Amino acid sequence: DVPVVRFVLDRTAIARYGLHASDVGEAIETSFAGATVGRIFDRGTAFDLVVKFDPSNSGDFERVADLPIDTPTSGQVPIRLLADVRREEGPNMVLRENVQRRIVISCNVAGRDLGSVVDDIRSNIAQAVPMPAGYRVEYGGQFESQQSAARRLAVLFVGVIAGLFMLLVLAFGRARDAVNVMVNLPLALIGGVAGVFLAGGVLSVASMIGFITLFGIATRNGIMLVSHIQHLIREEGVADFRKAVERGAHERLVPILMTAMAAGLALIPLAVGGGKTGSEIQTPMAIVILCGLTTSTLLNMVVVPTLYLRYAQPAERS
Repeated sequence: DVPVVRFVLDRTAIARYGLHASDVGEAIETSFAGATVGRIFDRGTAFDLVVKFDPSNSGDFERVADLPIDTPTSGQVPIRLLADVRREEGPNMVLRENVQRRIVISCNVAGRDLGSVVDDIRSNIAQAVPMPAGYRVEYGGQFESQQSAARRLAVLFVGVIAGLFMLLVLAFGRARDAVNVMVNLPLALIGGVAGVFLAGGVLSVASMIGFITLFGIATRNGIMLVSHIQHLIREEGVADFRKAVERGAHERLVPILMTAMAAGLALIPLAVGGGKTGSEIQTPMAIVILCGLTTSTLLNMVVVPTLYLRYAQPAERS
């Protein structure tokens, strides 16, 4: 805080002298901030003519209290007759946003996730700081950006699932085959959730991006398996449905494992790089993808063929 002079207007006295509060406020603003009353031209250059209080007197409280104010009835009167002039301590800067005053309190978070810190701050403020009428607390900065990004990603998350399903229906021609492929998503979700806990137990924006990426990879593995089984039945003429499913799973085991291992090996350096500068985004995302890819790949070769064998169309069974 810095020393300030506060003027508390006496509206009754102001009215008695035939003035309005705005007249006094304008006089105070002109005295200290200055007002441009004209322009001076010197050799083709224009200069503003500014009227303001003598800077040498602005720090003298007595002179400030004797600031003359023009009145329509009594000539000039000192401002002390129109307002209560006080010496106080106040902020050296008044910030405003949307025509409202605001005070900014900043802090940096270390060793914890941002969301839990903000939750603790909210709880402590609600318990220890009574809010007078007209006051409120808003949380901005990185937290506000994170919340906004999380909401957008949630919408994209639903859109990705719906888009995948529609594309699979168009590709396979039947909703049942699309469902068989999308069984991989909950299988990937198992490992992804485990990855979230390994990364600190916080569902961050980076983790949500990892889930979206993971679902795309898991869906690709399911497509490779189901499409090859259908190829064996329709193109190569494998008559025994069970043998077609077993052969399809066996023949696609190596390609699926190779692609999963290639992606997993590329993600390991990112997943183990936690704590380094710049790893706040890539490490949680890599851990989610790596863990989800592991469970999806292993369970894909067991669960998807089993469900396909159990719920395939009668035409394919025959």
